[in-house]
Amino acid sequence: MRYLFFPTRYVGRVTALTPQRLADWGIASLLLDADCTLKRYPEPLPEEDILRWLEQTRAAGISLALVSNGLGPRISRLAGELKLPFTARAIKPLPGGVRRAMRENNMDPKHTAMVGDQLFADIWAGNLAGIQTILVDPIHPEEEHWFTRLKRPPERLMKLPLKRDDLP
Repeated sequence: MRYLFFPTRYVGRVTALTPQRLADWGIASLLLDADCTLKRYPEPLPEEDILRWLEQTRAAGISLALVSNGLGPRISRLAGELKLPFTARAIKPLPGGVRRAMRENNMDPKHTAMVGDQLFADIWAGNLAGIQTILVDPIHPEEEHWFTRLKRPPERLMKLPLKRDDLP
């Protein structure tokens, strides 16, 4: 049961996921959570370093798609700006949205990872879908929904034994 909530990998930010590191881990496709993973919740777009990372990652041939619990119109606008396919209302931690995103984007589950900031949503959904999972620290947890804020204290405790893969 413990496995469901623990990621395959843990890094500080998505920008630590270099094409070389992803290749070393056997990852050719990333399913990306949006809020607090790529951008602050109230902001329409990610910060410049993440926008550059998205372009570099895409240019390296890594397939990218958004998978969010967010509502369709907001996630659709973000996906349009980022030129990424998306699955909104994914209902994570259920794995259906993750599986649908892989199927619709022709992603091989053996070489796909779900990337997100929440153990009880993103990581759990990816693990249930049978793919690799990569936890990132939330960009700005103080700006999240009340429901997510309730999950943060137990997530912080569960993260204590984890070691980040982007640190020496």
